[in-house]
Amino acid sequence: MARKDKEQDSENPGRLKQIALTYRMTRRNDRWIGWIISAVGLGTFGVVLAIGFLIGHPIYLGILGFLVALLTTAIVFGRRAERAAFSQMEGQPGAAAAVLENMRRGVSFTPAVAINRNQDVVHRAVGKFGVVLVGEGNPNRLRTLMAAEKRRMNRAISEVPVHDVIVGRGEGQVELKKLRSTILKYPRVLGGPRVTEVNDRLRAMGDLMSNMPLPKGPMPKGMRLPKGGGSPRRGR
Repeated sequence: MARKDKEQDSENPGRLKQIALTYRMTRRNDRWIGWIISAVGLGTFGVVLAIGFLIGHPIYLGILGFLVALLTTAIVFGRRAERAAFSQMEGQPGAAAAVLENMRRGVSFTPAVAINRNQDVVHRAVGKFGVVLVGEGNPNRLRTLMAAEKRRMNRAISEVPVHDVIVGRGEGQVELKKLRSTILKYPRVLGGPRVTEVNDRLRAMGDLMSNMPLPKGPMPKGMRLPKGGGSPRRGR
C-alpha cells in the first residue's frame, strides 16, 4: 500500500509539470488562454450554481457545477493547446510525420517512403481507409514523387485504394491541423486482417530508408540522393 502511494505521489508532480509546460507553450501563441479558461470555468460554475439556487439545491448543484467547470475548462484548454501546437509545427520539416505517428491504433505509419534531393518527402499511412500518401514540400514536385510511388505500390496492391494528401495552405492542400480528420474521413473499405496483409506487402517491397545503403555515422557531405526521388531500382 505504502509503495503504491509513493508511486502515485511521484507521478503527480510529473503530470503537474507537464500541464505547466503545456500552458506555457500555449501562452506563447495564445496570450489570452489564461483569461479564456478562467472565464469558461467561472462562467460554467456560476450558471450551474444559479440553477441550484433556483431549484432550492445550491449545495448539490454547487458541487456538480465545480466538477462540470473543471471538465469544461480541461476540454477548452486541451483544444486551444492542440491548436497552438499545430501553429508551432506548421511549416516545419517532419510536422506531418509527427501527426501521423500519433494517430490512433489501427493505422500503420511509415515515414519517408520517398524523398528527392530538394527534401520533398512522402510518408505512408495504411488503415481501413486503404493507403494514404502524405507529402510535405513543393506541391508540383510532390505530385511527381507521389505518382512514382503509386506506380511502385501498384505492383503489390493494385486493388487497394490509394489517396494522396499534400500538407499546406494552398489550393487543393490540407492544413496540418486538419490532416488527421481528413484521413479518418476516407471510407473504410478494408477489414482488419486485410489491413495487415496490405501493410505486410508494402513492407516487403521496402522503402527509401530500408533500400538505401546508408553508411554508419554522419552522412558524407558529397552523398546525393538518386534522381527522381523514389526508391533505388532493383536489379532484375
